[in-house]
Amino acid sequence: MLFRRTGDRDRAEDLAQEVFVRALESPPTNPRPWLFAVALNLARDDGRRAAQRERRLELLKLERQESAPPPDAEIERGEQVGAVRGALAQLSETDREALLLKAEGFSYEEIASALGLSRGAIGTTLARARRRLVEAYRARETAQDVAR
Repeated sequence: MLFRRTGDRDRAEDLAQEVFVRALESPPTNPRPWLFAVALNLARDDGRRAAQRERRLELLKLERQESAPPPDAEIERGEQVGAVRGALAQLSETDREALLLKAEGFSYEEIASALGLSRGAIGTTLARARRRLVEAYRARETAQDVAR
């Protein structure tokens, strides 16, 4: 019965052993139904623990996948970060600072105050800075592709 419940002969034998250990510790008055009831309870509990272990293992696998990207992805990310930094370095100081302040979550008013510009000029400044950043990034990519 335990083998049919667990599907694992070794696990069924371990559970059966536990049933008989409990029977020896406190002998039942009606052994046959008591043995089956205890065996079923142990099998059910074992199944629950196995399911919980499986869920934990799945979560651990997901955490490892999320937290540890493959080495080639890290190298590619490093190259992209380097390319973005290089493209940022090619921008004017005002464009670079405007983009970085916006990326940090500053409002237009805060960016205007930090850069000494009018609030109305910030939208245009950011749009032009973004366009120049994309152009500089693409130029760097093209130069790297030619060098390869």
